[in-house]
Amino acid sequence: MRALKIFLRLGIALAFIGIIGAAALGVGLYYHFSPKLPDVETLKDVKFQTPLKVLSSDGKLIAEFGEKKRIPVNFEEIPPNFVYALRAAEDSRFFEHFGIDVIGLARAAVQLASSGQIKSGGSTITMQVAKNFFLTRERTFERKFSEILLSLKIEQSLSKEEIMELYVNKIYLGHRSYGIQAAANTYYGKNIDELNIAQLAMIAGLPKAPSAYNPITNPTRALERRNWILGRMQSLNFISSSEYESAVNTPVTAKYHTTDIELYAPYIAEMVRGELFEHYGEELYSDGFTVHTTVDSRMQEAANTALRNGLLSYVKRHGYRGPEKQFDISQLSLTEKQQLLKDETAFAQVEPALVIDVDEKSLKVLRKDGSEITVDWEGLAWAKPFKTVNYTGAAPKKASDIAAVGDLVRIFNTGEHWELSQVPKVQGALVALNPQTGAVESLAGGFSFTHNKFNRATQALRQPGSNFKPFIYAAALENGFTPATIVNDAPIVQNDSLDEGWRPENSNRKFAGPTRLRVGLYQSRNLVSIRVLRSLGISKGIDYLARFGFNKDTLPSNLSLSLGSADVTPMELATGYAALANGGYRVAPFFIDRIEDQDGNIVFENSAPMVCSECDHPAPRIMDKRANYLLYSMLQDVIRKGTATRARALKRNDLAGKTGTTNEQKDAWFSGYNANIVATAWVGYDQPAPLGRREYGGTAALPIWINFMRTALADTPESPLPVPAGIVQARIDAQTGLRAQPGQGNTIFEYFKAEQLPRQGYSATGAPPGQSAEDIF
Repeated sequence: MRALKIFLRLGIALAFIGIIGAAALGVGLYYHFSPKLPDVETLKDVKFQTPLKVLSSDGKLIAEFGEKKRIPVNFEEIPPNFVYALRAAEDSRFFEHFGIDVIGLARAAVQLASSGQIKSGGSTITMQVAKNFFLTRERTFERKFSEILLSLKIEQSLSKEEIMELYVNKIYLGHRSYGIQAAANTYYGKNIDELNIAQLAMIAGLPKAPSAYNPITNPTRALERRNWILGRMQSLNFISSSEYESAVNTPVTAKYHTTDIELYAPYIAEMVRGELFEHYGEELYSDGFTVHTTVDSRMQEAANTALRNGLLSYVKRHGYRGPEKQFDISQLSLTEKQQLLKDETAFAQVEPALVIDVDEKSLKVLRKDGSEITVDWEGLAWAKPFKTVNYTGAAPKKASDIAAVGDLVRIFNTGEHWELSQVPKVQGALVALNPQTGAVESLAGGFSFTHNKFNRATQALRQPGSNFKPFIYAAALENGFTPATIVNDAPIVQNDSLDEGWRPENSNRKFAGPTRLRVGLYQSRNLVSIRVLRSLGISKGIDYLARFGFNKDTLPSNLSLSLGSADVTPMELATGYAALANGGYRVAPFFIDRIEDQDGNIVFENSAPMVCSECDHPAPRIMDKRANYLLYSMLQDVIRKGTATRARALKRNDLAGKTGTTNEQKDAWFSGYNANIVATAWVGYDQPAPLGRREYGGTAALPIWINFMRTALADTPESPLPVPAGIVQARIDAQTGLRAQPGQGNTIFEYFKAEQLPRQGYSATGAPPGQSAEDIF
């Protein structure tokens, strides 16, 4: 008995010492961290999020980032059932504790002691307010202790209602919605006070993981989370058993609602958001900025349509890959059939559909909205089975050769009829600039932003192939060559260790022998380009290319550079072509014209260099204006009689450009321009792979460019580059490039710089001054 008393006294003493020690530690930590803590009084003057609006140059809404409502909800406007749902999900003892849930915190402490990390739990709504407004998301002891201290201070400064109000207006709830009012608008198209208990519980489940428990993207997990919360609400006596039964049996009704977007330009919208985030961080979502972009709505719509239709045309050329899924629908009701389409998304107006009947020459399909349409043979006949990018199976003879009842397929409305379609595996990009300013007037970074957010216009580094050759020819024209210079289109004899073992060929595997420079360009003769760069010198060529904005450090230091082996983005290539289109000035691409704050004050206005004689920021000249014009006339011949003759369908004489195709047809390009617009189109697979042996720049990319330009140039006068002073014409022998004799046949007119005009009977230049003619003739 005596020993027991001694033991109890010792235990009490140790406990007392432990309490004193813990208290001392707590006081010490408090005095260590407290001076570093932010002032919680600032929470009384919080400015909640107002939308970041992104507009086209003509004022159409492209995107809105942030809350859908500028005025956040007051506590009195929050439905009591939502407060119950949130407490059930996040902090059931919110109105009882003093900012810290001791039970939850003890659980977190055990985890910290056992693993060295805080893995979960312990956070009250007050602590989440402290974290969301003041702290980072790192899981460290220092951050956690600061969070606890801040929570205590917040509870001393604010009422429970004020804390709850801060929390529900701050939290991110998925799909760019911040706060419960925005979430109610986003998922249900209603205000928060209009939602039923099931919908309120669904939103209350989002703060924990807005993506994992999202009712749109993850409806199954969201339903499980919602029902768990409803069960918690019942067990806590927040709702009755009958309310629980009714709510738990309510189907998921969430679907995406948003402000009406007037212009579909999601890649531009994301570029704007990313640009502003670098400067303003999270403030861009809350400060009510309005961004006026350089995007022209008419051109943007044309870019969207041209790229989509061009990629769908590629799909049709290469055959049908079959249905995406197959269901047994023999015993399903119409509603159950429609339910199979519920989670399927339309991409670039290529929408999902369920085959419900197959006739001899048609398919009847069910759409997501419950309507039924018939796809006639006109929209089916193309669907030869895909075998490889080079082969298709036999043409179908009847609809049953293509699809069966229960197939999940894709359909597309061409404007004239419905046709069977599919989401392309191939991708593409189109970007158009104003060459006089560098303003981005349209940009499509892929088939569908919804399907894949990777922006190929600005992020895809690909080899441009022959689309790069004009820059090599520009260097030549500035270094003694003329359009009439004769270059030998013949096999290369390797004597350079950097290119040892390289055996370049022309695309047709033929050699034309002595070839005028102009012909070498519009016929895209590889061996001519190689000899031109060899004559210039690789180092000199790289230095010249850097003028156009290409990164010297990434340009290959070998002759393959002349064939476009460098990695560039469509935006970089279009920017380089802009200098060709504006007479030889370097401009920088930009897409934000000005930014206004919520009061309409201009906080940013673009001041990028532009082509002008009397302005504050004139663009620097990087190319001789006469060489620039000579190249323009040569690139006009690419369209008139070279690899881009399809572009003659536009019936304009002011256009110039160049096709490009890489080895094994992995990339197809076309870049073209007049004085007022330059555009680059690219087609390829995200993971480089052959497009097919009949897919070239002129067949895959050029039609996209043409269809875009048809709209972009509609009702606009021709805008050729003006002929600069110092350019003359002379009649030359079409075969030899020599100055023609009076009365001589087989002659053509050619442009020259005045000082390079040859005398009659003499070569236009032969070789560049000071260099040997070896390897050219």
